[in-house]
Amino acid sequence: MAITDRHETIPETAIHDLLRNERRRQVIKHLRSSVGTTTLRDLAEYIAEHETGEAPPPRNIRDSVYNSLHQTHLPKLDGRGIVEYDADRKTVRLTADARSVDVYMEVVTPYGITWSEYYSLLGTLSLAVVLAALVDVPLISLVDPVAWVALCLVGFLASRGYQLWTDRWVYLNALID
Repeated sequence: MAITDRHETIPETAIHDLLRNERRRQVIKHLRSSVGTTTLRDLAEYIAEHETGEAPPPRNIRDSVYNSLHQTHLPKLDGRGIVEYDADRKTVRLTADARSVDVYMEVVTPYGITWSEYYSLLGTLSLAVVLAALVDVPLISLVDPVAWVALCLVGFLASRGYQLWTDRWVYLNALID
């Protein structure tokens, strides 16, 4: 199976090859969270911080990340059309074709669980609270079940709004195309 985009077709094996490397996944992740163009230096700093857990990261690690991004990872992502890398200006930008790899990247909340796990937990908790209100569980039954349902819906709406905001580059690039 291959992912087809208006711009190009990237074979599934090539997508897996691209995403096999943690630094390339971190490049995509960082660019997804910041709409627009970033510099190689900022990208190296971000990935070095991620790898070491130190801010600022040690210079030797930052330099190593910088060199590997410049020489290997960014040219590979650029060659597949996932990013546009200007080696002269040292700038990197995510392309519309990056959407083709999204389905293969783990969709994880900032708290380390997947969005599907989060929504399953939120749905189960919501149902339990509404059921508890209906069967007159002390304290919970003091609030009308309809109010609990409304509160749970607000929780779902707020969560979805947050998720859309964190993935806004996907939707913005779709509008541009």
